Amino acid sequence: MSAQGEISLLELQEIIRDGVESAAPDKLWVKAEIASVQARGNGHCYLELAQSEDGRLIAKARAVIWKSVWFALRRYFAEATGSELAAGMQILARVQANYSELYGLTLVIDELEPQFTLGAAELEKRKTIEKLEKEGLLEKQQRLSLPDIPYALAVISAADAAGYGDFCRHLEDNEYGFKFRVDLFPATMQGETAPESIVDALQSVEAAGEYDAVLILRGGGSRLDLACFDDYGLAFAVANCSVPVFTAIGHDRDHSVADMVAFEAVKTPTALADLFIDNVAAEDERISSYSTRLRLSISNKISAMEAAVTLLEQRIKAADPRSILTRGYSLVTDADGVVVNAASALRKGQRIRILFGDGTLDAEIL
Repeated sequence: MSAQGEISLLELQEIIRDGVESAAPDKLWVKAEIASVQARGNGHCYLELAQSEDGRLIAKARAVIWKSVWFALRRYFAEATGSELAAGMQILARVQANYSELYGLTLVIDELEPQFTLGAAELEKRKTIEKLEKEGLLEKQQRLSLPDIPYALAVISAADAAGYGDFCRHLEDNEYGFKFRVDLFPATMQGETAPESIVDALQSVEAAGEYDAVLILRGGGSRLDLACFDDYGLAFAVANCSVPVFTAIGHDRDHSVADMVAFEAVKTPTALADLFIDNVAAEDERISSYSTRLRLSISNKISAMEAAVTLLEQRIKAADPRSILTRGYSLVTDADGVVVNAASALRKGQRIRILFGDGTLDAEIL
């Protein structure tokens, strides 16, 4: 038995389609987060857009960029932002609501505003910095100290990254011949999984408990490529690491949040290698200066002792009776060799010896 006023599924879908098209007949600029994105072999790009509030998903919708506009739009967005569309990215897209009786609601995208994406990332970065500052974490790493001669270095990087290779070669080929221990802790260095991967590597370094410093290395990239280093969770882990953390994330203009909370940040992996080489060279020079000062002190001490001995010898020589005799004086002794100091000490018939500078004379007192 059929219900009164029944309609078919198709009829219902047509009603919904008419409602959607009449409610949103024109193109609209919509801001949303990319939950997923996939360019298909047919030339179209399919996305899932989402909106969250307080960590809770409150809206989502399918979207598509048709082949006819995808190639040009993709190139335009990449040139403006330095990055491809990716999950987790905030976008402002011009869409046309389209409702199909077979596929439901789809938002057809024909334009993107790249400056919105850049601005959204910058706004999120400022919020992260403010939060870290309130928690007293921006300068926590600065309270740590690096050993005078850092030797054991834990490197967090992609194993095949050019920056990691440059760092190792530069460190090994240093002009002083200094040796370092370098252990790699591989991690993903780009994209939405990068923060968690780097945090895991940091935890592994700390668990080992045998490193003087942690080095986070990555080559250059666009602002959006490097946005993972503005992640709060990653910055929190860096700030709270018990080992000094150095970053060389390979960008010239802006500092990431990870840079800001690190013990020290430099621009490139090779610059970081130079930092450690120079650090050890300075300590080597300081130790060498102590050695030089010690040698100089000992040399001065020996010279002073030699001068004192020379002076003593001179005084002894000056007091030697033979030295006195050479100056025209004479010395009188009795037969036993006892010096006679006064004429009254002599008696008639006593034998004496008179010593001159050039010889002796025996005599008898008359």
